[in-house]
Amino acid sequence: MNNAFFYRDQHFCAEQLTIAELAEQYGTPCYIYSRAMFTESYQAFANALGDYPGMICYAVKANSNIAVLNLLARLGAGFDIVSGGELQRVLTAGGDAARIVFSGVGKSADEMKMALEAGIFCFNVESEAELKLLNQVAGDMGRIAPVSLRVNPDVDAKTHPYISTGLKENKFGIAIDDAPRVYRAGAAMEHIQLQGVDCHIGSQLTEIEPFMDALERVLNLLEQLKQSGIQLQHIDMGGGLGVRYKDEQPIAPLQYISALKDRISKYGLELLLEPGRAISANAGILVTRVQYLKNNENKSFAIVDAAMNDLIRPTLYSAWQNIIPVKKAQGSKEDGVPASDIYDIVGPICETGDFLGTDRQMSLRQGELLAICSAGAYGFTMSSNYNSRNRCAEVMVDGDQSHLIRARETFEMQIAGEALLPADKDE
Repeated sequence: MNNAFFYRDQHFCAEQLTIAELAEQYGTPCYIYSRAMFTESYQAFANALGDYPGMICYAVKANSNIAVLNLLARLGAGFDIVSGGELQRVLTAGGDAARIVFSGVGKSADEMKMALEAGIFCFNVESEAELKLLNQVAGDMGRIAPVSLRVNPDVDAKTHPYISTGLKENKFGIAIDDAPRVYRAGAAMEHIQLQGVDCHIGSQLTEIEPFMDALERVLNLLEQLKQSGIQLQHIDMGGGLGVRYKDEQPIAPLQYISALKDRISKYGLELLLEPGRAISANAGILVTRVQYLKNNENKSFAIVDAAMNDLIRPTLYSAWQNIIPVKKAQGSKEDGVPASDIYDIVGPICETGDFLGTDRQMSLRQGELLAICSAGAYGFTMSSNYNSRNRCAEVMVDGDQSHLIRARETFEMQIAGEALLPADKDE
């Protein structure tokens, strides 16, 4: 896969534009995305699926900017959502409701109603209690709810515990041993139409074995269901395909999807997949500026203008993301190039956990720009106003053009939903 982020004459670029120019125009910190990378990453999945019946449903939680969703909708993507807000984003972006699957363990009655009114493709139901509520909501509306049960196959995804979802101690899905009973209960419900089975075991998986192990357990379940007279139309293997942040060797979409198709083709089932990170992670960077260099007795710090509220993955998951200079230093120390040192790249938030990278060997100057790579997934979408910081801008680069797809937040925007208390009676 080509990389739209690269050095040209010592200057880091996004497609045909330099990051320095973009930072000057839009300020820092700032997320910068590549349309070409989003397109190529999605097409890798779509081309691998080919003419096999099914759908590639982009996981909206990875990056939910409506320009990103609009781009993917134009490419023919379906969407995997986990909230009513994500449903509204997809529809606002021009996504087709009939290509939406609704996942998540805590869907409310209002969200169910919204999705039924929109006419989504399928609900991925994660508990028997949810199934009962959905049947009631659909009945009150005079509708039939299309349902896939998300089963938990108790497979170790061998990933970070916070993003592992397929073990029996995780909150997600229905235990696979309980699934036959819940399917039979669903089949007896008047306003439920059973359409498929769903399985998602975790994120950032770099080996194919856990996927295939989970698939075998799901296929065994299908055989049991068939004996009970329950015939399904699709199998949804979720997302989770990993990307390269450092030295990982992730599975290519073609290798993964080919293995799935080879195994399930004889069952006559449509195949759904829900990639998020694998499409968006390496399509974006976070650009930040060094504000201060600080040396304590045992530690050197580069204090930058981005922080954990802008990118929480390093703090939350101990995630490693490459951090590189926007302009490569040339010359020698005698030419004014600073000596290399080992830095922690930290933000201005009042938390020891506010870091973007630790123990990085770099030559840094105050005021220079840095790019935090592989930031297109779980970057802005997990950002916050912690410490009352305004959220940063998002920019999409398209060849030699750039488009502001989210304006930098102002203080007025930040407090728009807040209100002072009324005056005291004695005032």
